[in-house]
Amino acid sequence: MDSPHGAAVTAEDFGLKGPRGWAFRGVRLDAPPGALVAIEGPSGSGRTCLLLALTGRMRPSEGRAEVGGLRLPRQMAAARRISALGPVPGVSELDPAFTVAEHLRERALLQRRFDGSLRALLRPRAERTAAARDRIDTALAAAGLDPATLPKAERTSVRDLERLEALRLSVALALIGRPRLLAVDDTDLKLSDAERAEAWELLRSVADSGTTVLAVCSQAPGGAISVRTDNSATTATTATTATTATTATESVSDTADVTEADATDASEPAEAPEATTTEKTTDEGTADAFAETGRA
Repeated sequence: MDSPHGAAVTAEDFGLKGPRGWAFRGVRLDAPPGALVAIEGPSGSGRTCLLLALTGRMRPSEGRAEVGGLRLPRQMAAARRISALGPVPGVSELDPAFTVAEHLRERALLQRRFDGSLRALLRPRAERTAAARDRIDTALAAAGLDPATLPKAERTSVRDLERLEALRLSVALALIGRPRLLAVDDTDLKLSDAERAEAWELLRSVADSGTTVLAVCSQAPGGAISVRTDNSATTATTATTATTATTATESVSDTADVTEADATDASEPAEAPEATTTEKTTDEGTADAFAETGRA
């Protein structure tokens, strides 16, 4: 059952392939609205490809999936409208030269310009400004980021933020659009144990508020629905849902920089002890899969 707040996410034998290899394959998932879903696996195993495919930003090659009742790939554009990206390297990165205030103001303006109704656009400027400020404040509170605690408050540059602060800012920017599905890449990258716990607490609170969360990580936290993209199967349960499992028969490790609709896994590839001809062919498939998404 779907919800006006969160989006149910299901997939069966879901896969994405380029001309010479699979980015991921055989994924199965059944997550209710408001679930916290951890996309787990080693770097280079197609985690970000799966994240982007489930949010309508990469075209799958086989299987079926639904997000909020929208079928993929048939309704990819509609899936993009109900989902939002947090930090995804090479796709939705923060600009290090921008300040926190500039990022927030830009996102609020874009939100009003492209998602606002005609009536909202015609409201008096003071009302539009107040509405935008309310959205920003609500998103910052949900992300647990208080600009007053930053070195220069909202005038702090992104380059001066700690890793966890940057994560909170990215999540806040995504939440300004009030999405039903939030996608976050590299959730636990370069975080201490304490910071990692805070990051998962943040995403769990977003999920508890009703928004479904997809989060790429190296190791899933307790209580999350776990989906793996390497050569193993896993089963996880949450307090309110049934089990979810996934198996990916092949892994790949090339990456490429692309636009939001033509995106890639920006994680570093996992090292193999030795490369065979077959492995090299499969590795090349990742870049090919990314290139194919440009035709979505």
